[in-house]
Amino acid sequence: MNVGRGYRLSEFLIWTRRELYVLLALGVVPVCLYELAQWRWLTVPWTVVALIGTATAFIVSFKNTQTYGRTLEAQQVWGGILNVSRAWGLMSRDYLKDERLTRQLVDRHLAWVTVLRYQMRRQRAWESTGRRTNAEYQRNYHVPEQETALEAELARLLPPDELAAVLAARNKATQLMSHQSRAIRELFERGEIVINFFIELEKVLKELLDHQGRSERIKNFPYPRQYAIINTFFIRFFCVLLPFGLLKEFDALNAIANGWMKGHMVWLVIPFSVMISWMYTTLEQVGASTENPFEGGANDVPIAQINRMIEVELRQLLGDADLPPLLRPKNNIIL
Repeated sequence: MNVGRGYRLSEFLIWTRRELYVLLALGVVPVCLYELAQWRWLTVPWTVVALIGTATAFIVSFKNTQTYGRTLEAQQVWGGILNVSRAWGLMSRDYLKDERLTRQLVDRHLAWVTVLRYQMRRQRAWESTGRRTNAEYQRNYHVPEQETALEAELARLLPPDELAAVLAARNKATQLMSHQSRAIRELFERGEIVINFFIELEKVLKELLDHQGRSERIKNFPYPRQYAIINTFFIRFFCVLLPFGLLKEFDALNAIANGWMKGHMVWLVIPFSVMISWMYTTLEQVGASTENPFEGGANDVPIAQINRMIEVELRQLLGDADLPPLLRPKNNIIL
């Protein structure tokens, strides 16, 4: 997530420079053939280009709206995890008299949040961080899950036997929830908590599992591929046709032009076609980078920071003085 005032134009230009090179070539070739080779027939009616551009604009707008909705839902899910975690910390502290047992419940919960964020960072085939432009931009910020192994994170929170069982499980987050539920049941059977407290704690676990399921759905079910690919096809088709549609329009401006540009107005097709096409391709690229809010991109939901906030607040509830620091952004990006 970008926590600064925004991205600079220079960052966008560097991020999209490969597309700009292609768009520049798409603009130069038709103009050279039209003006230098005198291929005056090399035009496309502007009405055709305008209709395709309008349809493309609707498709791009639809996709960006949907991808923003996915990111917004991911923010809501992890905001919910933060709020329920606070409730879990208070209940664990106030429902139990034994501080050791309270710490076990809190540590296991912190392990669950940690495991869930690591699961969310696993790469999927449809995600865009593997693209060259996004991979290059990743050098500007930290992805915590790529810097520290999950086992090292869990080793400070779980006993060795439980750690081994969790690491061996296919869905580690669900496995931890199973251990947490079993621990609560054992506390109830030993008389450490009354039935009302037991029921309340189980309700919190159910709510956390609901947040886990919603987070997994966003991660494991991408924006529909048929819409994503048709969006790409339309944009590329429009960018190819746009210079051909502008040739006759700019050539007609020679009749009213004066000075050194008279007779050469068609060359303006190059900068204007690049500028218009760049707007479409950049919108498509922004939508693709927003589509998967857990992939490790610069616009991700900051789940590692939320995890750290949960740990700091829960350890404060337990009276700990040696608290881990909050994560610091690098180049205004924090994950």
